[in-house]
Amino acid sequence: MQAQARLLLEDGTLFTGKAFGADGESTGEVVFNTGITGYQEVLSDPSYCGQIVTMTYPLIGNYGIIRDDFESMRPFIHGFVVRQHEDTPSNWRAQYTLDSLLKEYGIVGISGIDTRMLTRILRHHGTMKGILTTSNAPIEELKERLNGSSLLRDQVDRVSTKSVFGCPGTKERVVVVDFGSKSGIIRDLTKRGCDVVVVPHTATAEQIRRLCPDGVLLSNGPGDPKDVPHAAEMIAELLGELPIFGICLGHQLFALASGADTEKLKFGHRGGNHPVKDLKSGRCYITSQNHGYTVREDSVAGTELEVTHINNNDKTIEGLRHKQYPAFSVQYHPEAAPGPFDSSYLFDEFLDMIRDFKASKPYLPQQSVMLAASQAKQSATAPKGEFQYAQK
Repeated sequence: MQAQARLLLEDGTLFTGKAFGADGESTGEVVFNTGITGYQEVLSDPSYCGQIVTMTYPLIGNYGIIRDDFESMRPFIHGFVVRQHEDTPSNWRAQYTLDSLLKEYGIVGISGIDTRMLTRILRHHGTMKGILTTSNAPIEELKERLNGSSLLRDQVDRVSTKSVFGCPGTKERVVVVDFGSKSGIIRDLTKRGCDVVVVPHTATAEQIRRLCPDGVLLSNGPGDPKDVPHAAEMIAELLGELPIFGICLGHQLFALASGADTEKLKFGHRGGNHPVKDLKSGRCYITSQNHGYTVREDSVAGTELEVTHINNNDKTIEGLRHKQYPAFSVQYHPEAAPGPFDSSYLFDEFLDMIRDFKASKPYLPQQSVMLAASQAKQSATAPKGEFQYAQK
């Protein structure tokens, strides 16, 4: 007989189903993902760190687990919720099962519950804390443990690389600041020939300058962008010195660094079918998304940012561009995985921006390019009547 698992929400709603994966107990923010496929990429996306993920598509596990399709070295989710768990995959590429993956990393799974009902609760009331357990503890005891728990605030530190590493290439050098980067971002850069250097989220502007990059990419990542204020400070210091491209959490941090503000969404955007409108061309793209925070529209006014993309469902901001400096960002995932590849052209736009920026200063080595850009930035922001002296 299959063991029992229970999911208790902070509003008191209790779901009882069948356990799979590891035995144990975990708490986290309960969210839902609307993807039909891609459960493996969801499991291995560091942006889900600290969350109990519900898949709205009913059949999960039917094509197993393939090591080559991971988006990080390991899963970071705190629990997995599905309607129907298939423990016998049918796929010639499958190397092991979903159940064995969750067991390996100590992740509790629950199946056989009404995920449609759960999703409707989260859409109506918003995401909330939950506790997922295979124990037989009384409900009152579970409520006490859940009420005494708190959501993580250090997710970026948990998932970011601890050391600098590179993926050598022959073309533009791009520093990827890892806030919880998916490997798809690095794949898209390396297949374009970029010399990629990945640095921890704690990297300072000076440490990035020493790597002599041609551009900086701010990766996706989990949690509230305001939990990593040092990153916004680093970005603000590099604005104008180097071309910058922000993705997801990187987009939000770029906005904060430029003087805008962010806020939490009611239930977030998670899935591979979110329509986004490009305001310049009028074209609609179907995008892959995974985020619980957004840039506040009213906070953009008065900054040097302009809105380039909006979400066709709720009209939230999906893209920004700096009016003065070579920098732009998107809230969605152009590297997809899972999801459509409609927006992969944004990596090409980033590289074109880098080339245009370098071409505007063809007589200077890269170190001097950054120094000249920094001096121009200081001059542009200096109070009238004051002079900025460059250091030799």
